[in-house]
Amino acid sequence: MTRELTEITVVGGDKTGLIARVTSLLFERGINIEDLDQAVREGVFRMTTRVDASEMETSRGELRRALAELGRELDVDIQVRFPSDRDARRVALLVTKETHAPEALLEAEANGELADEGAEAEIPVVIGNRGDLRSLAERYDKPFYDVGDGNGNTDEGRLLDLLAEYDVDLIALARYMRILSPEVVFRYEGRIINVHPSLLPAFPGAEAYRQAKDAGVRIAGVTAHYVTTDLDQGPVIAQRAFDVPPGADVDEIKRRGQPLEAEVLLNAVRLHLADAIAVHRGTVHVREDADVDAQFGLSDAAIDANPDEPVDGEPLGRSAVSPSDD
Repeated sequence: MTRELTEITVVGGDKTGLIARVTSLLFERGINIEDLDQAVREGVFRMTTRVDASEMETSRGELRRALAELGRELDVDIQVRFPSDRDARRVALLVTKETHAPEALLEAEANGELADEGAEAEIPVVIGNRGDLRSLAERYDKPFYDVGDGNGNTDEGRLLDLLAEYDVDLIALARYMRILSPEVVFRYEGRIINVHPSLLPAFPGAEAYRQAKDAGVRIAGVTAHYVTTDLDQGPVIAQRAFDVPPGADVDEIKRRGQPLEAEVLLNAVRLHLADAIAVHRGTVHVREDADVDAQFGLSDAAIDANPDEPVDGEPLGRSAVSPSDD
């Protein structure tokens, strides 16, 4: 495992001198900044700082209080996430109507297979923007909260309160059919995984299977990716592909894709929980010290079925013969 850093996230209005105020507070308490990233979307400012607090000259409680006081002064929200001392990481499921993806994760947890060996995880809560999957959550003895308005619009303030209440480490969008605003994404960036029913970057947005049908593709697929404020453009974790037979309608394409949606989302969640992957310059990489045997793309059988020649610049069949000097 890699060394865990403390994460400090600032979200609110963009104010002059804000970064300097936060970093000065950390420096004064002997906290070393390892990484700092900032962005502004839709008028919302976000700064994420990863720090080494192992030798800080204060307590965790005092640091939280100092940052909270600074946040009130600057009218921003400052959250501190220390390396967890819990045995199990907590995964919140966000759902809408479709059952296949959330059920796969709930069943995996019930069977002790949500996390790889050496990592523990639990699903403490299921949150929907509609009430359709309450019975699914209850079947697995999970609390369910409907944070929608009856039309699928989400009360994100209530959502954030629940995520904080359950001290969530990771959010899995299990076919959650609502775009998360920067207010949510910025607070959990790098800790939200979505499954999208296409081989991104092809067919982003809504009705991806219909887009695939209308485009006449012969091979379609699904993608698990980290969520950013750019719709369906976050770093790709894993993908699966499937054949689209001639004449297949949207329902047939969906029937072929849904099992792979569930599989690839579970795979991505397990990789994240095992700390096996990291994002560098917008791309997901396997950590050098990760001990995983993960399927990120095609199965071995599909790979073996691909031809391996000819290759540009290499002759096929007979060896190349140099021209004669005659």
